Amino acid sequence: MGFHTRRIEAYGISYHLIDEGGQGPAVLLLHGFPDTSSLWRGQIPALVAAGFRAIAPDLRGRGQTQAPANVADYSIGGMVPDLVALLDALGIERAHVVGHDFGAALAWVFAALRPDRVNRLVVLSVGHPAARGKPTLEQLQRSWYRILFQFDGAEALVQQDDWYLFRELLHGNDDVEEYIADLSRPGALTAGLSWYRASLPLNQMLAPPPGLPAVQAPTLGIWSSGDNYLTEEPMLRSADLVKGPGGWRYERFEDASHWIPLDQPERLNQLLLEFLS
Repeated sequence: MGFHTRRIEAYGISYHLIDEGGQGPAVLLLHGFPDTSSLWRGQIPALVAAGFRAIAPDLRGRGQTQAPANVADYSIGGMVPDLVALLDALGIERAHVVGHDFGAALAWVFAALRPDRVNRLVVLSVGHPAARGKPTLEQLQRSWYRILFQFDGAEALVQQDDWYLFRELLHGNDDVEEYIADLSRPGALTAGLSWYRASLPLNQMLAPPPGLPAVQAPTLGIWSSGDNYLTEEPMLRSADLVKGPGGWRYERFEDASHWIPLDQPERLNQLLLEFLS
């Protein structure tokens, strides 16, 4: 990619991250699974050209960031101190935060629990965790893989027959070969699945949503009609969980899959620059 990268020790974890753009307003970019910081390769140049400092870490257990051994180490709430420590190590008091997929869930929780560190929030695909209701049939059909990932032996099944199930799950995502190469490293697939095992365990499928404070930061929610994994309703209900003076804004992308940053980078960049400026 040609981006400037560095390693930072944050809350006991050795993080690998992209850090571009010098001293401009910071934008913290948080990826999901099976992505790494590479997800944001279409956004980082646009942000830097507009005067922002773009910071995209590989999150716990992904890419070149250290992978803790315990499943509990991959909980969403447990990663919030990592983000605080990363910003502290980079000398950043407050940042705009942009998240996709699991990174969006982390961004929501970070903004809710540490409003002192978040200027503006942009969340792609995933609504506020407290906006989650009991799963509908449609949601269960879309999220079958989350149940699969909970079981011992899921790693072997995912890799069987040249990663057949994984390739089917990603529905033609052009980065699939890069994902497979990364997840083929020793322990990498287990670390990735640990995100699901820690934050979406089976025994909590019907549990009430977590209690979190309302988000105070101005928030932009984005969902795409071609998302094969997540329904629109939780994102729409998130409007009730943003209470700050900057309010809530919602944008619906057509002709984009779950991977909005890859499918419609120009439209996403336009929205980011408009909203974060």
